[in-house]
This record gives sequence, C-alpha cells and structure tokens, in this order.
Amino acid sequence: MAEEEAGPESELVGWRRRAMGRESRGAVGGLLWLALSGPAEAKRRRAETSGPAEGEGAAKRARAGPGSEPPPPPQEPEGPAERVPVSRLARDYVAPCLACYGLCVKDGFLGEALGARVLAEVGGLHRGGKFRAGQLASPRPPGGGTGTTTTTTTSSSIRGDQIAWVEGREPGCQAIGALVARVDQLVLHCAGRLGGYHVSGRTKAMVACYPGNGMGYVRHVDNPNGDGRCVTCIYYLNRHWDSKVHGGILQIYPEGRQVVANIEPIFDRLLLFWSDRRNPHEVKPAYATRYAITVWYFDAKERAEAKGRHRLAAAQKDEAPATTQTNGPT
Repeated sequence: MAEEEAGPESELVGWRRRAMGRESRGAVGGLLWLALSGPAEAKRRRAETSGPAEGEGAAKRARAGPGSEPPPPPQEPEGPAERVPVSRLARDYVAPCLACYGLCVKDGFLGEALGARVLAEVGGLHRGGKFRAGQLASPRPPGGGTGTTTTTTTSSSIRGDQIAWVEGREPGCQAIGALVARVDQLVLHCAGRLGGYHVSGRTKAMVACYPGNGMGYVRHVDNPNGDGRCVTCIYYLNRHWDSKVHGGILQIYPEGRQVVANIEPIFDRLLLFWSDRRNPHEVKPAYATRYAITVWYFDAKERAEAKGRHRLAAAQKDEAPATTQTNGPT
C-alpha cells in the first residue's frame, strides 16, 4: 500500500506557548453529518436540519456494533462565530468526534474573509510555479539488511496532485500561516483527549492542487508504519464545488465497518482524522482544479521511536559493504 510522504518538519520551538497566547475565535456553523446507515440515513438527517445542504456525508466510527443505530454526533457550541473560543470547539466538538468516530468535519473554520485570503495565496503559489509532483514514501531495507529507511518516488498512476511545502512565514503566505496557527490552537486544546497521543510537533503545511485532469489519489494510509503522525488535518478551499460534476471527493473507509465517509472538498471546511491504519482513504478523480492544505501532527513517543529506527537504518547502510547493497523490495 502506498504511503503518504511525511514531509518536512516545521520548527516548533515554543509552538504551544505561542498558540496559547493567540487563542482565536471562529465560525462554528458547520454540521457533522453521519452516513453510517448509508444514503437513506444521510438523506433523512439532511432533511431534519436547517444547515447548508452541501452533501457533507461524513461516516463516523461509532462505538455501537454493526447494524445498530449510530449515536448522535457531538453538538457544536452555539453562538456567533466570533464569540466561540477555539478551546471550547476543541473540548466540546472536535475531541469527542475523534474519540467516538475517528474523524471530524468542521465547516466555516476560518470564515469568509480569512478563507478567501488563504485561497488567494494558494492561487498565487500555483500561478507562480511553486508546485511539484507529489511524492510517495516507501520502506526499503538498506544493504539487504533488516533495518528500514525510506525512499521517495513519484507516480502519477498512484497520486496525481502537485504540492508545495509552506511554513507560513514566507512572503505571500501570511494567511496560510494564520490558518496553520488556528489549527495548532485547535489541536493544542485537544490535549489529553486524543486517545493517549501526546502531540509534540507537526509537519509544515502541504499545499496541494489536483489540476482537474481526472487525476486522484489511490486508496492509502497516511501512516501505516509508525512514522509518528497521529492526526491528519485537511483544509479545503474549493468554492461552488459540485461532486456530481467535479468529482474529487475524499472517501474514508473506517476500519472494521462496512461504511464509507464521502467528504466533499468545499470551501472553508476542515477535516480531521486519525492518521494510522484506522482510516484508509482515497481522493476520487477530480475534474476541476481542487485545492487543499494538509498538516500532520506527531505523537511524541512514536516520532522519537521512528527517528531512532531511521538513525539505526542509516548507520547500518553506511556500515554495509558496497557489494551487498541492493534497492530491496518496494
């Protein structure tokens, strides 16, 4: 199975302290849609709500057994967007969703003004030729030994996106930096509620574009081999997206359940899910330009163990005789 490349790590010294000091307030008008009972259940729930009918169908992993009625989703805090602290959104909505279902959908995450600025910056990166073909990471034993390291390859038959890694402090990327800071705050305030994970850092932001030529990303797991990534956060930037016309849905296949979560990549939507084998997923072919920004957060213990394995594998590779070195299985 193809593995998503982990990407460069961001400089995170003091990131918790900075995030704590900048708690922002934002929109909480999005809805959490359940699709555990299939299209009929999604249609029924859609009819019962007064929210936007964007076809948000997000399958959530319930604790109930197969065939049983899924529990009601955690309720988002009510009130005007600017009056709801990120800490409350994390405590009352995001963390409970992740704990109960393994994923969470949050619409209106930044609001129209900031979301539009992020979209403009991403469009600028695209027009400026900053994107490169997305890469895959695959484990290979160095020198024919038993240790593992990773190599990166590109294959448009597996993933068809173009990407750019952004810190958020680069010229013309200030709004992207504000987005990442807000996601940092959200994840920070989930501390102690992430199933035993202790988040200690993250990657840079991966800005991705599917150019609309029918390319997607085959079914895969972000972190199948314990590289440290525990939470995947994806922010979508696509206005007037119609999946029946444009395709590009993210489909998640929650482990152990015969259900599929269909996530439409609509403007100002944030998706969070566990990065490990519990959430295999794929991007269906996109027939219009599709933008998204992804950040992965690391669990401290697992990341340290992964780095230790990498150092050991690198040492073994350096020590192995040149005549025994092979590419190994991919």
